[in-house]
Amino acid sequence: MSQMMYNKNMKLLKKLFYLIVFLIMLSCAGVLFLALSPDLTQKISTMLYGEEGPEAYMRKQASAGESGEVSGADNAILADGSGIAAGVLASEGNAGYVAPLRGALKLPDQVSGKNGYEPVNGDGEELGDEQADALGTQLGVGATGDGLSFDAQFYPYYHMLNDKMQHLYRQIYANALELNNSFAPVEQVNTDQLKNVFEAVCNDHPEIFWLEPAYACKYRSDNVCVEMTLRYNRTAQSLEQSRAEFTAEAEKILIRARSFESDSEKEEYVHNALMEKADYAVSAAMNQSAYSALVNGDTVCAGYSKAFQYLMRELGVPCYYCTGYSGQDHAWNIVKVDGEYRNVDVTWDDTNPSTHDYYNKTDADFVGTHVRTGLSIYLPACGQSYSGDGSVSASGNGTVAGITLNPNPQQPLTWEPGAALGKRDKVTVSGGDTCDLGAAGLTADMVQDSMKAYYEDCLKQMEEKGSGQKAFNNIVPKYVLTEVEKAYGTGAYQKGYVEEGLKKLKLENFAIQIQVEELGGNYYRLYHNIYTW
Repeated sequence: MSQMMYNKNMKLLKKLFYLIVFLIMLSCAGVLFLALSPDLTQKISTMLYGEEGPEAYMRKQASAGESGEVSGADNAILADGSGIAAGVLASEGNAGYVAPLRGALKLPDQVSGKNGYEPVNGDGEELGDEQADALGTQLGVGATGDGLSFDAQFYPYYHMLNDKMQHLYRQIYANALELNNSFAPVEQVNTDQLKNVFEAVCNDHPEIFWLEPAYACKYRSDNVCVEMTLRYNRTAQSLEQSRAEFTAEAEKILIRARSFESDSEKEEYVHNALMEKADYAVSAAMNQSAYSALVNGDTVCAGYSKAFQYLMRELGVPCYYCTGYSGQDHAWNIVKVDGEYRNVDVTWDDTNPSTHDYYNKTDADFVGTHVRTGLSIYLPACGQSYSGDGSVSASGNGTVAGITLNPNPQQPLTWEPGAALGKRDKVTVSGGDTCDLGAAGLTADMVQDSMKAYYEDCLKQMEEKGSGQKAFNNIVPKYVLTEVEKAYGTGAYQKGYVEEGLKKLKLENFAIQIQVEELGGNYYRLYHNIYTW
């Protein structure tokens, strides 16, 4: 018996040996074949690593791994591990908007295809270190913009950036004013940071209509930028005359708008006057500028939006340029009137006949047609008011008790109990927080005291409410609120309950806005306004 077993083992070892020898010979033949076929080798390399080749590919992957960057068609920007764009601050000042899950958009026939926004484009060229060092010693920084300041009410993109990126923003702005072409960045930045800063400048300043939404940069092998080159349209060739034409055409609208007393009246007049002034034309010259709408009278969504932004700002009304996706790349505005942020899409209202179908709308109204991208996801949410029973009112400023859930958390929301709380009996201690049901007027069965309980409650209510725009609420202690905040920032909530809810409802698309109400005792009520289709 043992002899038979021995013979079997020997046969198995021989087969294994022959297999290894065969694989070695096959590998050698493959290497020899590729060595004698450089064209095939190049094709395989391109297939695996792209046109840049394996070395550039590996550097890019290593860089992405260090910074936590993500990429892909559905990702608006390169972000770090917290979901924040490179160089962008995480704070409640840029919180509130939760982008809908991009699915099949429902675009009305009369506006389908009325887009035309061109995202910021940066052409890059990698230099050898010696060449980059030589360029650095030859090139100056141009205008630095030192001493400039920008009001947060009117220039939100500037205030999204950290101090270093704000310094670069001021430099780009100042050089654009002086029509300087190439200069060395005043701060050490990588290509992703440079792109975000340039986008911020373009989005904040419709008055610099001669600046194209495109630039070029040269960078070292470590991705550090050593030169930036701005690009200008034809108005830069006779800038003084172009500015005079731009101001004159804008004043034709502004002089009448100023006669109205309220901001809402001024807004409506500008909205209507701009539709009369401009026509949608995809072939319009310089169509990414406010100049194309106000002077030429032919433009696309970018021109409408920048012209509206410029006119409202001249009237002292905060108005922001918002970029996103509506079947194609698209642009519209967010305006603050009577203390409320609302979406305005002048392009889509400029139909025959003209409408107000996309005028002063909430983010919930825009679900299914508009999805913010780029830095615009950090603009204020355009929300609705919520009543105590979880229903949605017709108007409001989008917050309850002054707290809005931050979808991009680095510093989670906090609330410190008042002195009176210390005099009450402490019922629950969890997660380092002292929670008092009595202070909040609650009973234990009213509270979802874990993320699992929160997800289960959301799933239950989502299924009960059915499809369309619905509202529900639940109550959580502070230590669960911080986890809820992170879940919506990272997208974990989708697997938490949304995917199962859509499956139960036999639907594909979901969007949500959440407001938070402070109840006392370290408890919070979460108001959910969801839209499923």
